[in-house]
Amino acid sequence: MSDNRRIAEEIIEAVGGQENVLSAAHCATRLRIMVKDKEKIDQVKIEDIEKVKGAFFNSGQYQVILGTGTVNKVYEEVTKLGVGVSTKAEQEKEVAKSGTVFQRAIRSFGDVFVPIIPALVATGLFMGLRGLVMQEQILALFGMAPEDISENFILFTQVLTDTAFIFLPALVAWSTFRVFGGSPIIGLVLGLMLVSPSLPNAWNVAGGGADPIMFLGFIPVVGYQGSVLPAFIAGIFGAKLEQRIRKMVPDAFDLIVTPFLTLLVMITLALFVIGPIFHTVENVILDATVAILDLPFGISGLLIGSLNQIIVVTGVHHVFNMLEISLLESLGNNPYNGIITASIAAQGGAALAVGFKTKSAKLKALAMPSALSAFLGITEPAIFGVNLRYGKPFIMGLIGGGIGGFFASIFGLKATGMAITVIPGTLLYLNGQILLYLLVNVIAIATAFVLTWMFGFSDKMLKENKSDIL
Repeated sequence: MSDNRRIAEEIIEAVGGQENVLSAAHCATRLRIMVKDKEKIDQVKIEDIEKVKGAFFNSGQYQVILGTGTVNKVYEEVTKLGVGVSTKAEQEKEVAKSGTVFQRAIRSFGDVFVPIIPALVATGLFMGLRGLVMQEQILALFGMAPEDISENFILFTQVLTDTAFIFLPALVAWSTFRVFGGSPIIGLVLGLMLVSPSLPNAWNVAGGGADPIMFLGFIPVVGYQGSVLPAFIAGIFGAKLEQRIRKMVPDAFDLIVTPFLTLLVMITLALFVIGPIFHTVENVILDATVAILDLPFGISGLLIGSLNQIIVVTGVHHVFNMLEISLLESLGNNPYNGIITASIAAQGGAALAVGFKTKSAKLKALAMPSALSAFLGITEPAIFGVNLRYGKPFIMGLIGGGIGGFFASIFGLKATGMAITVIPGTLLYLNGQILLYLLVNVIAIATAFVLTWMFGFSDKMLKENKSDIL
């Protein structure tokens, strides 16, 4: 019997057997199991299974952290056991019915923005590469100066770096329609209407080069290039309106009437009501965020770096995707990224200290890969598998994140993109800040490592902890 087969069998047995499993799915790092009765789950037994890096119950799903690659192999064995399977999307439809109103709202928010992130990651990398090749020192290696760069090359780089933000409302509206049950293509068209070239360009209006169109003498109408919140709110209302219209219209006329009425009503509301109101709200949120990030003496970095991973544990961290997108669109950079990178790196440093200090072969085999995962930007294995299990390492990681965040703020780190951190995140700091970025990571990791080694962990905790690893 293969190891993965045995692990699959042990997991199913520990969650109450096949009769207690409704379905199984997986994401990049976790096996997601929907169970009939969560009281039948043996948490201690689950955490004692080889290759399991942690497990927790969240909004109708029991999520077993296995790590990238491993989760695919174990899931394949789970399906061979005859367990009911479903896609992650199908499970999300079920879990959407569970949890508090706040939890469901945050989950929907994440579902909207997570699919957009890869495009913004690529855009950020393009910005970083452009910043690198445009540096005088780099150009000098090829006997060139900035004025030698052709206009056609600049135009090409602008296509790479500006397109996603120009059409951001289209991406947001498309994804929002998809999540809230509308037709994604209608959402896409609605979003494109919000950035129609027939409307005054938002950036030109903001720069004083154009004036908004005034309807009824007091309603300013502009394009919403780079805007997020108006498209998000319009997407929610549009998806619900489409559903309502579709129920009322006879099937023979659905293809013509439903999209016509949905787009007519929603672009009217979006331009005259939703846009002006929520663009103002968006600016207020952005101004407040910038004000917090601009707090003197590194206070913002200390606070955000210390608290970020607590927010990750609660699962509401997807809220900040919108803020990072707004920062990139408005400022052209992302000062938030360097701070949260410190918080992520520090949790890896704490897990690394546990791995080095423990004499337990199994805990060492769990902690070391978990630390590596954190250094690649994924903290769940380190948090749920090691640091939170023993408590103090997690706290030491929070302290390390605060110290690292403090220096990120003091140094004024500004990423060219979002969503990648620690080692992969170096690509976002090819704008001349890479050495400072590396220093911040080293400070965060070293602080968490030393504090965990000295005060945060000893093998005595293995016996004291209910889910001890021996």
